[in-house]
Amino acid sequence: MELVAGCYEQVLFGFAARPAESWTVVPVFTHHAHSASLSAVAVNNRYVVTGSKDETIQIYDMKKKIEHGALLQHNGTITCLEFYGTAHLLSGAEDGLICIWNTKRWECLKSIKAHKGHVTSLSIHPSGKLALSVGTDKTLRTWNLVEGRSAFIKNLKQNAHIIKWSPDGERYVTVTTNKVDIYKLDTASITGTITTEKRISSLRFITDSILAIAGDDEIIRFYSCDSQKCLCEFKAHENRIKDIYSFEREGQHVIVTASSDGYIKMWNLDLNKVKDVPSLLCEVNTKARLTCLAVWLDQASEMKENSDKAATSSQANEYEKSSIVRKNKVRCTDKSDKTAKKKRETTPEKQKLEAPLQKKKRNSSS
Repeated sequence: MELVAGCYEQVLFGFAARPAESWTVVPVFTHHAHSASLSAVAVNNRYVVTGSKDETIQIYDMKKKIEHGALLQHNGTITCLEFYGTAHLLSGAEDGLICIWNTKRWECLKSIKAHKGHVTSLSIHPSGKLALSVGTDKTLRTWNLVEGRSAFIKNLKQNAHIIKWSPDGERYVTVTTNKVDIYKLDTASITGTITTEKRISSLRFITDSILAIAGDDEIIRFYSCDSQKCLCEFKAHENRIKDIYSFEREGQHVIVTASSDGYIKMWNLDLNKVKDVPSLLCEVNTKARLTCLAVWLDQASEMKENSDKAATSSQANEYEKSSIVRKNKVRCTDKSDKTAKKKRETTPEKQKLEAPLQKKKRNSSS
């Protein structure tokens, strides 16, 4: 497995995490990925994609360890990226668009004007039939991915900046500043609210009913979605925590955290003793101001990702081919921007991801 993290310094880091009695993290590559700070990262079984304030999405083939190309559809900071299985990617940006990409040929199947303001977050239902998005227009929108159209719009009192489905798809949560609202799918109504002292920057479902929440402090807190009570809290970093990731490997639940203090840390969580503080497995200091994090799991090594959906299961992968935008290929034809024809193409770049060299200076154009 490899930890991938982006930072303000425009660099994408790659570290190989080697599980053993004593876990180790070994640098694999540092890549000057963008011409502005990185804002989002997502992974599937083959690719890592990164989004940036430079308005581009960069693609990396992790099997071949090469830069695969760039997606240039958006005109604004890329705010969110999420894969569904092996064949589709959804992207959201400050231009208000949500784009649906075919990851086999990297074609834009659909470009949707999703919000009047920025798209701040999106999340795909485990079935692949629905997606939710929130934006700066104070709305929560439900998207029918089978037909590629809006299904429902809910007005919010404030702008939400995070939205997540639970792994079983029975509930979802929205985050507004320091408040988490928990919704039930069948009623679309709020069943509970969690409030923290400081702004929430990252949230992750550890199980269907347990949330890991981090924000503008150094503490990670586990909450029960049913009781909204804090089950455990612990100081994880020396500065604000920017992102949380989690996965399961051979029955072991691992949480990965990235902070503005430059550290990426891996924690072992015992779900049978969730009230106990997780034990630190390993850590690495990137010496950068980290912004986003993901873990690329090689499918061949029999690892099961504990992500916010079960889309990587064989059943979901079989279904996905017929679920997301069940239409003929839709070319990206944004009539409002005829001058940006070149932005509707994938830019191929077969640049090798280089091993980290501390003394080597990279040109800003690389």
